[in-house]
Amino acid sequence: MPIKVDACVAQHQGDRKEQQDRVALLPHPRGGGVALAVVADGMGGHTGGALAAQQVIHTASNNLEQFSARTECPRQMLEASLREAHLLIKASRFINEKDPHSTAVMLLLQPGKVSWAHCGDSRMYRFRGDRPLLHTVDHSYVEQLVAKGRITPEQALVHPNCNILITSLGGNEAPQVDFGQAEDLVGGDAFLLCSDGLWGYFGAAELGGVIAAYTAREAAEVLIDRARSRARGDGDNISVAIIKLVEDVAAKPASGGTGARPVANPHASPYRR
Repeated sequence: MPIKVDACVAQHQGDRKEQQDRVALLPHPRGGGVALAVVADGMGGHTGGALAAQQVIHTASNNLEQFSARTECPRQMLEASLREAHLLIKASRFINEKDPHSTAVMLLLQPGKVSWAHCGDSRMYRFRGDRPLLHTVDHSYVEQLVAKGRITPEQALVHPNCNILITSLGGNEAPQVDFGQAEDLVGGDAFLLCSDGLWGYFGAAELGGVIAAYTAREAAEVLIDRARSRARGDGDNISVAIIKLVEDVAAKPASGGTGARPVANPHASPYRR
C-alpha cells in the first residue's frame, strides 16, 4: 500500500527573551519524494545563537538543492551540511564580534529510507506506532555518565550539569557528528526532531503515544502545551519537526506495481505561538 507523509514544524519561544532555535522542513526542489527536516538550537549561553541556528538551516538548504538522490550518498550530504555550517559559524565570529554556537539534528527522507545526523543534544526519535524504537544519543557530559553507568537516564534529566555539551557547531574543535539510517519503513512509522526545550519534559513512551494518537500538527500542539505547563514559567525555546508515514488507503497502486513503495510528499504546517 502506498505511504503518504503527514508532517509539521512548530516552535515556541518559551520563557526566554529571544527565540534562538530554528526549524525547517525543506522539500527537494526537484521533488522525487525527497525532503530534509532540520532542527538547530542556538546556544543559549552564547550571544549570536539565533545567527548560528539560522546558518545551519541556510547551509542545509543549499546542500539539499545540490543533492542528487540517485547518485550521491545521503551521509555525505548530511555531513557536509553540518561541517560547513560549523566552519561558517566559526568564521562569523570575526565578522560580527559575537560568539555563536549551535546544536543540530537533520533527517533526510527519501522513498524507502531515511538518514539522519546530529551534533549536540538536539534529538531525533523514531517510533513504530506508539512504540519508541530509538533516539539519538546526546553529545553531553551527563550522557557520558549514563554510558558509564554512573547515573540513570532519569537522573541525567535533573543533573546540575545536564546542559554541558562536549561538542557543538561553531566551537574551537571539529564537531562530533553521529549518523544513522533505516530502510525498513512501514506505515505507522514516525520521526520526531526536537530541541532540548521539548524532550527535557518527556519520556520516549509518552512522546510516541502522543504522536501515534494525533495528526502531526495536533501532536505538535499537544507536546508544546504539555512542555509549557511543565516548565512552570522557566521554559527554554522549543522547536519540533514531526514526520509521520501514513498508509494511503485512498491511493491506487501504480500500474503493474505492488503499491508498497513509500511515496513522500511532505508539507509543513507551522504551529507557532
